[in-house]
This record gives sequence, structure tokens and C-alpha cells, in this order.
Amino acid sequence: MLLAINANNTNVKFAVYDGDKAVGDWRIKTEAGRTADQYVVWLNQLMTMKGLSLKSIDAAIIATVVPQSLFHLNMLCESHLGTRPMVVGDPAVKLGIEVKMDIPMSTVGADRLANAVGGHIAYNGRPLIVVDFGTATTFDVVDQVGNYIGGAIAPGIVLSVEILHSATAMLPRIVVERPARIIGKSTTEAMQSGIFWGYVGLVEGMVRRISDEFGGPLDVVATGGLAPLFHGTTPVITHLDPDITMRGLVEIYRRNRA
Repeated sequence: MLLAINANNTNVKFAVYDGDKAVGDWRIKTEAGRTADQYVVWLNQLMTMKGLSLKSIDAAIIATVVPQSLFHLNMLCESHLGTRPMVVGDPAVKLGIEVKMDIPMSTVGADRLANAVGGHIAYNGRPLIVVDFGTATTFDVVDQVGNYIGGAIAPGIVLSVEILHSATAMLPRIVVERPARIIGKSTTEAMQSGIFWGYVGLVEGMVRRISDEFGGPLDVVATGGLAPLFHGTTPVITHLDPDITMRGLVEIYRRNRA
């Protein structure tokens, strides 16, 4: 079985696949100094609860945007699982797509590349914008043959809320949710409206501008922790796909194994 690991700035997601089928997935808060020993104790307990065994894992693939965590994740795979993982961004690991950027592929977020691969195979080769509502809100553009052609990065929603609270004297920390009305009648309502509808406006504006520059319509796939909150609030978001990154990792593993 394959262990796919996606380490982003907020959480590390682990998923175990038997072929194309996910048989278990778990998350843990990202801590760059978390050791391989700590990971394996945690993972072993959760897998056991699902009736799975660490011994069943014979392959692994890692995508991380936290370079400090890579050493420990590598050690988890090599020392505890007895397998050398593929690492997205390693020149030896082929994506099966072109990365049409002005910078080295290794400097592009590994999760963004996995999103491109996962999106292309899931949506019948249609050109896409993948909007990832994570620590940052990212917009990634995939053309009709699956190539990653670039994108945009904006501050994430939770990050914006925290900065708004910490950098002001009187604004409270709020829960991100869809407000009952646009015109807030309290400070909390006003903040919720500004955050929620402000990000809807960001998505709509960016999708329109990206589509104009691309030269045609694109499907828009929302993923990431807060994506369900925004799905259905604007017609520009055509798909909700929480598994796009992990699907991409499984496909990258398959392409390299072949």
C-alpha cells in the first residue's frame, strides 16, 4: 500500500491507498521539529484503529511546502516503514506535465503541482483554475493538456483574520462564517461580512482576470479547509474537490513507478 503525505503550513495530511482507493486518512498540526519517532507512534495508533498495519505500507510519496519537515518525514519512511519515499520537487521525480514558470520547478509549491496533476486527470482535460483555500489562498492554472502555467497567491483567510485581530486595538478574533447580511450591525458582523464577501469578491475578480488573460473559460475547482464554506456562494466555483492534492500525489507515484 502507498502512504501519501502532504505537509503544508497548517497541517500534515497522511493518506493510505490500496490501489486508487483511500483506506484511511489523518491530519496532524504542522510542527517543523516533530520527529520521525513522534510521527510513527501517532500514525501507528490511528492506523491500528482502522484495522491497518504499518507493515502493509511498501511505498510512499511526499509533498511539502515546509522544508524543515522533510528530513523527519523522510526518516519516518526510511527508518520506520522501510521504504524510500518519492519527493515532489526532486528532479528524479517526474510529474508527467510541463511546469511553464520562469523559476525552477523545485521552487514551486509541491502541493500546487500535485493539484495540477490531480485536477487534470479528474476533469477530463478541461483547462482549470484550482483555488486552494489554505494558509494562503492560491489560484493555479492548468491548461487543456495538463501543464501548470502559473497562478497567483493571496493571504489566506484565517491568516487575514488573525492579522486583523492582532494588529488592531479593538477588533476581536472572529469565526469565519457566512454572515446573515452584507451590512453588519455589529463589529463582529462587519468583520465577518468583510472577510467572507471580500474573499468571494477576490475569487470572482481573480477568476475573471485569469480567464481574460488565458483567453477562454476555465472550470474552477475549490479545495482546502475552508473551500466548503465558499462552494455554492458564487457561480464561478464549479467544483468542490477536497481530495485533489492527494489524488495528484497518487498519480505522480503511479507515473514514476511505471
